[in-house]
Amino acid sequence: MITVQEKIDYLTDKLDQNVGLDGSRDEQDPTGKNKRDRTGIIASSSVLTHMKSTYKGKVSQAITNLKAGNNQLECKREKIFLGHRDGIWEVKCTDYANNAILGTASADHTACIWDIESGQRLIQYQGHEGSVNSIRFHENEPLVCTGSGDSSAHIWRINLGNFHDFISAGNLNTDEDLINNNYEGSADSSSGYVIRNSILQLRDHSGVVTTADWLLDGDQIVTASWDRTAKLWDVHTGMVIQTLTGHEEDITYAATHPTQNLLVTSSKDTTFRLWDFRSSSIHSVNVFQGHSNTVTSCVFAKDKIVSGSDDRTVKVWDLKNMRSPSATMRLDSAVNKLSVSNNVIAIPHDNRHIRLYDLNGNRIARLPRSNGQGHKRMVCCTAWCEDDNAPCNLFSAGFDRKVIGWNIDMQNGNS
Repeated sequence: MITVQEKIDYLTDKLDQNVGLDGSRDEQDPTGKNKRDRTGIIASSSVLTHMKSTYKGKVSQAITNLKAGNNQLECKREKIFLGHRDGIWEVKCTDYANNAILGTASADHTACIWDIESGQRLIQYQGHEGSVNSIRFHENEPLVCTGSGDSSAHIWRINLGNFHDFISAGNLNTDEDLINNNYEGSADSSSGYVIRNSILQLRDHSGVVTTADWLLDGDQIVTASWDRTAKLWDVHTGMVIQTLTGHEEDITYAATHPTQNLLVTSSKDTTFRLWDFRSSSIHSVNVFQGHSNTVTSCVFAKDKIVSGSDDRTVKVWDLKNMRSPSATMRLDSAVNKLSVSNNVIAIPHDNRHIRLYDLNGNRIARLPRSNGQGHKRMVCCTAWCEDDNAPCNLFSAGFDRKVIGWNIDMQNGNS
């Protein structure tokens, strides 16, 4: 007998395949990953409004055991973070003052900071005039940089000392409260502490800024844009140090190395590039060719680079031998902003799935989606949390306007 939930999941699959995020049919871009989503035109999910009531309900903490060869990997959904009014492009984690926090960048023109333990929204940054496409934390200072569809990158300051008072006083709603009150993505009664002014705005791009990230020492920022360039900025002066050219199409993503002055940029031109800033006099570049469609993201994993693409593959490249990938994962859906931790790649897909692979290309698990546990729309990004005390060690977000916090039992999976 087919359950109501199974019917809903089936109908949602059909809608996602044929209906654009603005409610219009778009055969060329059924996933909604078109340019206007990044510039600041807010997408709407009104086409699914009549089905919303069925999705409402209290968060369950169902556990699914997934086969990983002869092992079993326990994947548990721990939390749902609600509050954004449009799709979420990026999620990142960090630790400030012994407090694990989460950052989100959204097409609703805001970036938000969340307390992972309580699930409460602490900060809402409202300084951008377009979609916020990326969010990155400074390594040592309470600073955040965001890139936006308004062609700028902003640096803004947070002060976690104030937020413990909010949490202890109970001024902010938790995700459980919101769900019990039938919250479905509309404006939250508590936005947290609202910041409207940045301490620095970086403006020199002629197109959408897809990424803004800190270089190793935190004194410089790199931005990547649809104008096909990446720019290196001095944080103290706000001036462009260098413009990096070479990509033949829009730059989709950029990431810096955590311990070396290295940068990778990915592009719609099917390539990604490695930029080496370790020498002050010579900035070398290597071009990686191996994908047949847009490279949507590329990240460092120690001495490797992992790239994901709309060609439905993820490739692992060794920095010591960059001629060809050391591993290739062939998948069934386009890949978005992936993340790597402890040799495990978390791969978000257009088809709403999230898969885990190791750096050798072996499949570990697929995160559960049955009974409404997973995402309802395209999964845009994943991020690992390195704080062992945090209740979640993996986060995912997408066009259903929510962040899901997962607990992945890596020790059990590797035993």
